[in-house]
Amino acid sequence: MAIRELPPQLVNQIAAGEVVERPASVVKELVENALDAGATRIEVEAEEGGVKLIRVRDDGTGLSPDDLPRAVARHATSKIASLEDLERVVTLGFRGEALPSIGSVARLTLTSRAAASGAGTTLVGDGGGRYAAPAPAAHPRGTTVEVRELFFNVPARRKFLRTPRTEYQHLLDVVQRQALARPAVAFSLSHDGRTAFDLPAVADETGRARRVATLLGREFGDAAFALERAAGSYALGGWVARPTFSRSQPDLQYWFVNGRAVRDKLLGHAARQAFADVLFHGRHPAYALALTLDPQLVDVNAHPQKHEVRFREPRAVHDFVRRTLEAALAETSPAGSALGGWSGPARRPAFGDAPPPEVQVRELLDAYAALRGEKGVELDFHGPRDSERSAPGRSSSTTISSGLTSPLGTPIAQLHGIFILALVPDGVVLVDMHAAHERVTYEAFKRQLEEGEVAVQPLLVPLALSVSPRELEAARGAHDRLASAGFELEQLGPEQLVLRAAPAALADADLGSLVRDFIADLALHGESERLATAVARLFANRACRASVRANRQLTLREMDALLRAMERTPRADQCNHGRPTWAKLSLAELDRLFLRGR
Repeated sequence: MAIRELPPQLVNQIAAGEVVERPASVVKELVENALDAGATRIEVEAEEGGVKLIRVRDDGTGLSPDDLPRAVARHATSKIASLEDLERVVTLGFRGEALPSIGSVARLTLTSRAAASGAGTTLVGDGGGRYAAPAPAAHPRGTTVEVRELFFNVPARRKFLRTPRTEYQHLLDVVQRQALARPAVAFSLSHDGRTAFDLPAVADETGRARRVATLLGREFGDAAFALERAAGSYALGGWVARPTFSRSQPDLQYWFVNGRAVRDKLLGHAARQAFADVLFHGRHPAYALALTLDPQLVDVNAHPQKHEVRFREPRAVHDFVRRTLEAALAETSPAGSALGGWSGPARRPAFGDAPPPEVQVRELLDAYAALRGEKGVELDFHGPRDSERSAPGRSSSTTISSGLTSPLGTPIAQLHGIFILALVPDGVVLVDMHAAHERVTYEAFKRQLEEGEVAVQPLLVPLALSVSPRELEAARGAHDRLASAGFELEQLGPEQLVLRAAPAALADADLGSLVRDFIADLALHGESERLATAVARLFANRACRASVRANRQLTLREMDALLRAMERTPRADQCNHGRPTWAKLSLAELDRLFLRGR
């Protein structure tokens, strides 16, 4: 078959297939153009899910009459002029394909006025790539783009569109993402004449928090804390919901890279690892996070619709995001959360004085071994007497002098053998003693592993493992890492390894499958968390078994020791399964419960 040059209209429609998938794709391109033009207010209107009409207005710099025809020409852009510009893209759009692609599959009208122009100009297209001569039009500074009858001339594409309601949901998601990324820009969205939201521009943290709650829901807003951390070439900011606010699916996860909304597997994986210790299996965290880095360290030209990016140093980005989120989550303790939920950037405020010597306890494992009745270990408070043990619902006469200044206050009773009741200056605190003790014990196990030598146990019968050449090379590269984790692995032949020793903590694990899967991950992805996950699961099970059980009667001093340990323990706001460990009722809430003051 002879090779022929395609007609311009068909070329544009092929390009539109890459850029314009559905109405939401059109809105994304037009809103990004508005943001690149320096708009401070963007209004989006849609009808019938955007299929009948999409109208985007902005107050940006606008276009001159001479620029209007060039704006709808293929590969014409004001955003890049050289290869160096392409390697340091700082704008959201840059290809120069959006408007001509849209204009080839819909009726496009472009009206604009530049700041220096005395009047506006309009350009009307017929949907076939042909435009009438520019004509004068009344218009304020900025640009309005109208897109009507999307895919009217490509019926095969129109058949793949969903119902107007479904298409609107996709469109709504696009505008929400842009509004989350740019709080300093006012956004409004209406559909079929009804206003979905009208958000003013905000510049302070209170305003940003209000916008987040409006777009992602009040429950997310109540559960989220602000995050702002930087290290080297990277900065991470945004909002993270407490682990106790989790989802059955990853529908509340928003990522932005240098202001661009993306769906990135590497960033999502880093977040999942950071939350691994604090969520139930199968639950998903919720967040809206923005990663900022040097434009030269990220390639935004990796996807036609610019949904995906490619990092020059993916391992460094992954480690930064994971460690940053882990550090923020480590502050989800009673001391870090300030007894009043999340009220700003993640930080650990100081609270009063430390408990006096008579109620201080030794480090976590030794102190809580006494609660489990282990021989030879005692809590460091001069030996509790039987008479000091509190009956369910009753307080002992023994006074704990840790004072109300501590985050979790002073314990006064144990309720139903499950909860600890404590007084704080402005209310009361209830602590689930098993869940709290489980987190304290788990973090102690982890700290022992991080700070001490790994106990290694030689295998009675060395385990032979068959591997591929690629996996063998991956195992060689990870030799030191495996050795530091307690695995003694040697090459036995061209495609065989032998495992001679393993960590004693994993003695009951399926070591063969664990090591094989670890090496396979390394060969395929260059990274694996299987060993860490196996150890974490083991520690979680041990912590659960070792924690104080329901109906175990505690003395006031034992209760006090647990509260103080919680205040020192990272991630103590939730147990290893994601359940909350404590809750507070303020005096104002108690007053409302009993209708006081009415």
